[in-house]
Amino acid sequence: MSTRLLALKCDITRLSVDAIVNAANNTLLGGGGVDGAIHRAAGPRLLEYCRTLGGCATGEAKLTPGFDLPARYVIHTVGPVWRGGRANEAELLASCYRRSFELAAAHGIGTLAFPAISCGVYGYPIEQAARIAVRECRLALAGHPTVEQVTFALFDDRALEIYLRELERSDG
Repeated sequence: MSTRLLALKCDITRLSVDAIVNAANNTLLGGGGVDGAIHRAAGPRLLEYCRTLGGCATGEAKLTPGFDLPARYVIHTVGPVWRGGRANEAELLASCYRRSFELAAAHGIGTLAFPAISCGVYGYPIEQAARIAVRECRLALAGHPTVEQVTFALFDDRALEIYLRELERSDG
């Protein structure tokens, strides 16, 4: 397995990486799941900063400081709500990874951690999301050599197993 792509069961808010990716909502003002955890761990200055950004479109990404997090930056990206696969969800999810990598490369970010974007309350089937995530990260790592390592920070054993299986399946 590539050492540039890792999957771990961990709390993304505790990772000492250059940037963590937030599975945000369109307002960027916090919410549940990973989004709420990141806002709580980063402290109130993150919310204040996000209020100045004017939200974020689905499939796009915006960068903020990490404030009280170990990570220097937070890349906020808005994944699609699952609507059965008929509303361009796969392309929008892939765009989340592409836009996040573009910001990482533009800001000299060498280590990056992603959650399972859209797999919580947005309902994206995790097997399909993992396939897109691994594919897009492999392509992005090839195109952005300044990004040295990507960690998929996963919440539970099932998600970890799915991502590990996808990494093994696509390795090589």
